[in-house]
Amino acid sequence: MTLAQRLQAELTSAIRSQDELRRDTLRMAVAAAYNAEKTARRPLRDDELVGVLAREVKTRRESIDAYRKAGRDDLAAREEREVAVLTEFLPRPLEEDELRDLVREAIEEVGARSARDLGRVMSVLSPRTKGRADGRQVSALVAQDLARLDLADHEATHEASPGETAPSATRAPDGTPGASR
Repeated sequence: MTLAQRLQAELTSAIRSQDELRRDTLRMAVAAAYNAEKTARRPLRDDELVGVLAREVKTRRESIDAYRKAGRDDLAAREEREVAVLTEFLPRPLEEDELRDLVREAIEEVGARSARDLGRVMSVLSPRTKGRADGRQVSALVAQDLARLDLADHEATHEASPGETAPSATRAPDGTPGASR
């Protein structure tokens, strides 16, 4: 059974059991999938449908934050229940350790050495984490690991040899001590 068929079967079940929240949430998800199919001009594969559902979850999580800031806990609670319904159809989220391993593998695969390589690493990593991890969290972990690598490379290339002193940061262009302006 494909994910689209499973969504449709669950929608039918929710209609029959008169579960309004589940029915409405699944109708919105099916409508979003339908719109994506029309845009793509073909039926969606399961991985593409997972992307649609992940976007729906992300939208609801953003709404939860906005509702909480506005003091509308009742609406935030409804959005949280909708997220719970949608996450039933998403793959199991990645654990922190699994995510860190995927980040390290992608960095090695791309050969990234600095923060300038973030986009290349994310382009490799995004398809692997789609629907299974928050993009902001993934990006933050990649940036953190790249910064660590960049710092290690910087320290390795700029270590002063024994007996040498590091140059002063406040030297004039002619090399004399003082402000550089």
